[in-house]
Amino acid sequence: MRFTDLRPKRFVPLFIKAMLQLYWELIYSVRMGMVKRKSKRILFVAIPEIHTVRWIRQISDQNWDIHLFPAIDRGAVHSEMEDVVVHYSFYSKRDGNDYKVKSIGIPLISSYITLGMIEIMKKFVPDYRDVQLKWLIGKIKPDIVHSLEFQHAGYLVLAAKRTFKGKFPVWIATNWGSDIYLFGRLHEHKDRIQQILSSCDYYSCECCRDALLAISFGAKEETILPVFPNTGGYDLQRVTELKHPGPTSERRIIMLKGYWGWAYRSLVGLRALERCADILEGYTVVIYLGFNWEIRIAAELFTLNTGIPVTFLPLVSHDEMLSYHGRARISIGINISDAISTSFLEALVMGSFPIQTHTSCANEWIEDGRTGILVPPEDPEIIEKAIRRALTDDALVNQAAEENWTTAINRLDENILKLKTLDFYKRVQL
Repeated sequence: MRFTDLRPKRFVPLFIKAMLQLYWELIYSVRMGMVKRKSKRILFVAIPEIHTVRWIRQISDQNWDIHLFPAIDRGAVHSEMEDVVVHYSFYSKRDGNDYKVKSIGIPLISSYITLGMIEIMKKFVPDYRDVQLKWLIGKIKPDIVHSLEFQHAGYLVLAAKRTFKGKFPVWIATNWGSDIYLFGRLHEHKDRIQQILSSCDYYSCECCRDALLAISFGAKEETILPVFPNTGGYDLQRVTELKHPGPTSERRIIMLKGYWGWAYRSLVGLRALERCADILEGYTVVIYLGFNWEIRIAAELFTLNTGIPVTFLPLVSHDEMLSYHGRARISIGINISDAISTSFLEALVMGSFPIQTHTSCANEWIEDGRTGILVPPEDPEIIEKAIRRALTDDALVNQAAEENWTTAINRLDENILKLKTLDFYKRVQL
């Protein structure tokens, strides 16, 4: 070791890494000794939220050994995560679903202390998760490393693979949302996206658009796995039970996705609705995922100016969200970039007429002007015209609901997509 390595700025991170690795060895020797290796071991590197839950749920009955390395380190996973070995840096012993998953990491007595320790690690050892992931892969020797999403999960795996000693497991890199369609056009991300696509063994996505983009970024065509939704399918029998009876034209709810920020444009959608105020009498606008103060202020002013009531949905169960789409005449999603928006698919299966921006992959699911309408993300006048048409043409929305239901039966049945997911892993050559 050079003398300069003993300076505090260098020595502290080295010391912390050494202590962590020693602690990991002690923990894993005990905790992993209780985990029996099964026929196939998959390590998911993913954001620990509902999309990840829904993907893993499709394979949870296969007697595979499933592990999760959270790509965003929060010391907790989604409450519906089950039957997975979760590899934390730190985690709270009081986490509500600790009994549903097997937690491995440094246990702490509260979530506040856990988050505090994570922030300390980020400050003094910014690459601590890269180091832990590389160590973990060498320790548990998964058959497959499957990263779900690029900008957090994919970059983590890429960093781990660069310095990994020995043969790296088969790596599947899955594209979520805007991962390459938007970020691939940004200077800060373009090179790393190309590196992922040249380093991974297989690439998967949910849009034909993104499969073609991946090839343009350097992916080999033979590495691209079948294209289908990243979040699994729907229990169509349950969907039928949740739908409001009668034709779509009789519904009096308008759903608006409330995200506002780097890619989301809910305020443009709200402005378009305000321009339609003369035909909104009797309707209620329901805004979901509307957590920003901007959309809440705008919605209050919208009601003040138009007299049209607005309801904000809190975080609700998946069934409740589906039931709202099942009572809606139209569902509006406005953003500058997306893949297959989950809310778009929810509207489609529940018979709500989708108005979705053309920056998504909705065109791969609907016929524009017939079974939905595609709009630009920044033009309230064009969105207004789409809303007016959908609110005044009963035959349009009723016929669209019928045709979209046929699409759901053919392409979104959970049983069909589960079989596709299992075949997905069978195609991977270990």
